[in-house]
Amino acid sequence: MTDRSTARAAKAELTARLAGVPGVSGVGLTRQDADYVLRVDLAEAAAGARVPGHVDGVAVVTRVIGTVRTLPAT
Repeated sequence: MTDRSTARAAKAELTARLAGVPGVSGVGLTRQDADYVLRVDLAEAAAGARVPGHVDGVAVVTRVIGTVRTLPAT
């Protein structure tokens, strides 16, 4: 079972590793069953090839969310 502090440490490492990688929109934590896992949001599915399956024993899942854009000011 992966606890929150272990997942946070792995998140910091994965965030640094994926910084500047095209197609990666964000890195976060989520729950999957009783474990914490890392979730990588992708702009496009092809970017998932650069994402590892585990970081320091913490599972990594990906989700294609599309391109992130700011909303225009109202």
